[in-house]
Amino acid sequence: MPAYGSIDRTGFKRTGAPLGVPTGVGELWCGVAVTGLPDSDVEVFMLEHDALYGRSGLYGDAAGEYGDNVLRFSLLSRGALQLCHYLGWYPDVIHCNDWQTALIPAYINSLEATTRLGNAATLLTIHNLGYQGRFGSDKYRDTGLPWDYFQHLGFEFYDSLNILKGGLYHATLINTVSPSYAHEMQSPELGEGMDGILRERGANLYGVLNGIDTREWDPATDPHLPSHFSPLSMDGKGLCKEALQRELHLDVRSDVPLVAMVTRLAWQKGVDVVAESIHRIMDLGLQFVLVGTGEQWAEDFFRNLTQTYPGRFHGAITFNNRLAHLVEAGADFFLMPSRYEPCGLNQIYSMRYGTLPIVRATGGLNDTVRNYDPESGGGTGFKFWDLNADSLTGVVSWAVGTWYNRPDHFLAMRKRAMEQDFSWTISADRYEELYYTAQWLRHR
Repeated sequence: MPAYGSIDRTGFKRTGAPLGVPTGVGELWCGVAVTGLPDSDVEVFMLEHDALYGRSGLYGDAAGEYGDNVLRFSLLSRGALQLCHYLGWYPDVIHCNDWQTALIPAYINSLEATTRLGNAATLLTIHNLGYQGRFGSDKYRDTGLPWDYFQHLGFEFYDSLNILKGGLYHATLINTVSPSYAHEMQSPELGEGMDGILRERGANLYGVLNGIDTREWDPATDPHLPSHFSPLSMDGKGLCKEALQRELHLDVRSDVPLVAMVTRLAWQKGVDVVAESIHRIMDLGLQFVLVGTGEQWAEDFFRNLTQTYPGRFHGAITFNNRLAHLVEAGADFFLMPSRYEPCGLNQIYSMRYGTLPIVRATGGLNDTVRNYDPESGGGTGFKFWDLNADSLTGVVSWAVGTWYNRPDHFLAMRKRAMEQDFSWTISADRYEELYYTAQWLRHR
């Protein structure tokens, strides 16, 4: 990974001589530092080049995106391969993530084709298709790739450079972070211009759900909570709800359901539809907490609602990890009306904390939440499909009505949700299968 300026390098050790990395602007020299991950035998290598990485931001700063990002991530991608040569370590599979490392499959197929790295299979994971690494065509030179790769079956996209597009053509296998999103991204509606390529490569496209860190997100041990709880002992959840109400100046009431959102205030997250329907939602006999930052209009709107509904609504315009944990523990419902959601994690955190998700049935939200069945009481949350104010108000009304009128169903769903296994164990096994498949395809 890049040695970003924000990284505390305590505990890292330098590895020998500087590493020379070929790029389109000539050979750049980098330092390499290494450390071990806690409780693991995995090592992390940092590529040091202060002129390119020692900055205040990862991809940009207050002035916007960095103008040399193509060079910065060309250096990372080619530097990772140079490091393999330096160490004499030649992997069977290289797992690349998003556009920032999507050059690697092309390097393997071209500049490394005659080296020992040319035998490596590549798996490219797309975490959000909306971010593709699009730049002016003049930036292609920085990659150092052959110019015959800059064409419609490679990195060229409407006379500009699209790094992810090239990676999609050159990777052995492709995956994304939920089965539903793997299907959705092949449609014109959610394909972000890549749907044709993804349909073309559909036989090599898979969906694997993300897992969560079950040590960090555990209501039985979470250090951010004033009281702990588990499916076998739920008293602590009520105390967390009371603590959340007190901290955010809501009326301390156990007889009113509390709906929460922790989100980026962005179009993708459907916050405009929440704003359109919020007054009708507040008429349903509930409390509402929103935590997040983002678009200015949304920050102003939800901040001002705190005065409109004193004791019942609080808009916390902040990014606060401790508060996010307390919200997950103290709320009764967690609202995620996303336009698209490749995987989503908050609905998973919510279920682990006994907070039932209310979600639009898209991407990973659809894959992880089982819809409530009023007849049997089954399910782990509440789903809706059409993203509009009427549908959103209706599904919140359905959830809140269940809380008031079917408490036995609500409590059974809460326990069932907490008992779901969303650890990385299942997902890791699936990735291991993909690694073997990629290797087989590379050498068949």
